[in-house]
Amino acid sequence: MKNTQERLQKVIAQSGVTSRRKAEQLIEAGKVKVNGQVITTLGTKVIQTDKIEVNGVPLEKEQPVYYLLYKPRGVISSVKDDKGRKVVTDLLPFVKERIFPIGRLDYDTSGIILLTNDGEFANLLMHPKYEIDKLYVAKVKGIPTKQDLFQLVKGVKAEGEQLKAASAKLMSADSKKRTAIVELTLHEGKNRQIRRMMEAIGFPVDKLKREQYGPISLEGLNAGDSRELTPKEVNQLRALTNKIVK
Repeated sequence: MKNTQERLQKVIAQSGVTSRRKAEQLIEAGKVKVNGQVITTLGTKVIQTDKIEVNGVPLEKEQPVYYLLYKPRGVISSVKDDKGRKVVTDLLPFVKERIFPIGRLDYDTSGIILLTNDGEFANLLMHPKYEIDKLYVAKVKGIPTKQDLFQLVKGVKAEGEQLKAASAKLMSADSKKRTAIVELTLHEGKNRQIRRMMEAIGFPVDKLKREQYGPISLEGLNAGDSRELTPKEVNQLRALTNKIVK
């Protein structure tokens, strides 16, 4: 944040402390102070030199950072785990900022996951209304037909919840092993969505990998590798949400 005025809730979200919506709730609850004064009015503007406290803790104004991680299987999409399992931030020990994952990938799913300390950016990307394409490749037991794949796009019911893919296509099939590789694109990201969908139509998933997040791919990376997103990539992701806003 420069010496221009910014909305208080946006500054809190960008610090990585919490989402913008939660920041608004904290402000309304009287949990936020600016220069020692409790602020309860949403939309209050602040500048870089203002001293902000959230729940009595001074806000650290970190510069926003954005990382791409090729998450291996067997790693938790969190900043900590009460069972002591490895988490995604363990794979980026060189990052000094308080980064957190944008959304999640299941424990046994590999592939792209983005991490940042910019809560506002994360909130935009996770909101289902922006319909950002997330491309997955699944190895499944059995060989689904075109009709099976069409059913995924039309929608299937799993555990009482309606789930659907934006697209689904058969990439390859092994008739001897009775397995197939299926490419699916999701806009939403519900818990174990692809595994539940494929199970519902009779094709359990053996392996699952997220290969693309919007325009961002895993090109040049191996499992466990990470890199900073380029300014162009960050702008591309922002542009995807701006299209819907406009």
